[in-house]
Amino acid sequence: MMRIHEKYPDDQEAAAFYGLSILAEQPEDESTLAIRKQAAAVLEKLCAQNPNHPGAAHYLIHTYHRPQLAQLGLPAARQYAKIAPSSPHALHMPSHIFARLGLWQEDINSNLASIAGTDITMTKHMGGGAHQFHAMDYLIYAYLQCERESDGAQLIERMKQMPHEDDFVLWGKDWQLYQEAEASAVYALELHHWSDAAALSPMPEAPLMAQVFPYWARAIGAGHLKNAAEARRSAEQAEVIHQKMLDAKLYYFRESIGNLVREAEAWADYADGGTEMALEKLREIAQKEEDIGSERPAILIPARETLGDMLLEAKFPQQALAEYEATLRLNPNRFDSLYGAARAAQLSGDMHKSKGYYGLLLTVCKGASSDRPELAQAKNVTADLTSKK
Repeated sequence: MMRIHEKYPDDQEAAAFYGLSILAEQPEDESTLAIRKQAAAVLEKLCAQNPNHPGAAHYLIHTYHRPQLAQLGLPAARQYAKIAPSSPHALHMPSHIFARLGLWQEDINSNLASIAGTDITMTKHMGGGAHQFHAMDYLIYAYLQCERESDGAQLIERMKQMPHEDDFVLWGKDWQLYQEAEASAVYALELHHWSDAAALSPMPEAPLMAQVFPYWARAIGAGHLKNAAEARRSAEQAEVIHQKMLDAKLYYFRESIGNLVREAEAWADYADGGTEMALEKLREIAQKEEDIGSERPAILIPARETLGDMLLEAKFPQQALAEYEATLRLNPNRFDSLYGAARAAQLSGDMHKSKGYYGLLLTVCKGASSDRPELAQAKNVTADLTSKK
């Protein structure tokens, strides 16, 4: 592709596919982001030449789909849907950047448009109907960050009730089951419904990498409940499934799924009284995740936030605050990190910082009809501190 691009420097398709080929060859453990920046240089030049080139915008979103680079992808994200407004995938792709940047309303709008676009293509018998499950997954995640959890719950139920039908290879039944498993696990954990998480049903009919999600959530839920035996059983089952993936050479998201297994093990250690061992495991996962630019999909809980949760529960609020703040630098406007930072600052005696985070949480969730106790606490603390001035 490089030779073709060099031979035909004015051929825009050659430039687009050359940029994509650079990105596709990135090693899984590449930590400098240099290859992504090399791909971006080719694609940004193409974008400057032709701002309406769909490939350039699409591939730039993929290139910048890392927390450290996401801000650079915002122009392409806001342009892509305008270039191809009839394409459900083009309508969805900007949300990969919006989710990284905590732009929840833009994220929601993007995926609502994508789902509606899929409905239109299906009425025309164009295929690709299962694509909507990917958009639904991102939409559920965005709803949870701005406290529209009832909308998220309704979407999960809608997803489960839709028929499991093969579409075509990439977006068929397996993809639908993957999204169901992931969304159900994330929903319970994001809302701190530990008992619900610990009781999630296994999904043996789902593809192997999706089968890890309920066991990951079960281990974390049981860990918070200090049910060491259940946390350990779930963590061990997650590892069995992960090993089956490796034996079958199913390497897609290999690193991030492996990290979920280690998180499950950490919460089993915590429930069993091994707090220091558990914290060390989570620190290693969080650091590795950030060193390689986070392969973890944008719609999964950041490892460093999970570390903050454990530190807060273990009554180390100052350390927890540092982890939540570090999470927010790469994952802005996440509900749990904002609340965790506010709570950790409050327990550390820094009421000025606590009020700031509670206030930002209320801003992110402005207009939400949620009855979550975290929001009630945010309102009470900010009102109390304001009245004391």
